[in-house]
Amino acid sequence: MDWIYAPWPWYVAGPLIALTMFALLLIGKQFGMSSNLRTCCAAVGGDKIADFFNFNWKKDRWNLMVAVGAIVGGYLAANYMSTNTVAINPSIATELSQKYQISGAGTAYLPSELFANERFFEWKSVVTLLLGGVLIGFGARYAGGCTSGHAISGLSNLQLPSLLAVIGFFIGGMTMVYFLFPLIF
Repeated sequence: MDWIYAPWPWYVAGPLIALTMFALLLIGKQFGMSSNLRTCCAAVGGDKIADFFNFNWKKDRWNLMVAVGAIVGGYLAANYMSTNTVAINPSIATELSQKYQISGAGTAYLPSELFANERFFEWKSVVTLLLGGVLIGFGARYAGGCTSGHAISGLSNLQLPSLLAVIGFFIGGMTMVYFLFPLIF
């Protein structure tokens, strides 16, 4: 039964993603997760607050099922199809333990030093989460979509703006890991 815990190989997952993107392209749809927040806000009357939410949200209901599927699938995968550990390089685990006091690296999917419930009530964590959420929201809006929309849909449609956005996402992620993460922790 160990096969159920193994990740799908790239040669299976990659073509499945490509087939999904091709099917969406054929029916004139684009995949992305950040558009779901706009659809949800429009569905509950956000158009009364901002013109940005004044659109026919019913035509995008299908994409809400993608979000529901991601939530349900994530729950099922984490609780029934995973050992909830990540195999990382032992030298990285040692560095995280010595430099940042993160001893759960490599033994738990979400190390308790970073993701324990108590951490969400510390002012530093709250400020970091709020600032990160605002920056991600601004970035997704400014870039015209989120990482999944640009990296999966945009690149599969050979869109230059998506390529530039994905390059920006990687630069931002590397900046966070190498420069800001050490300052925060």
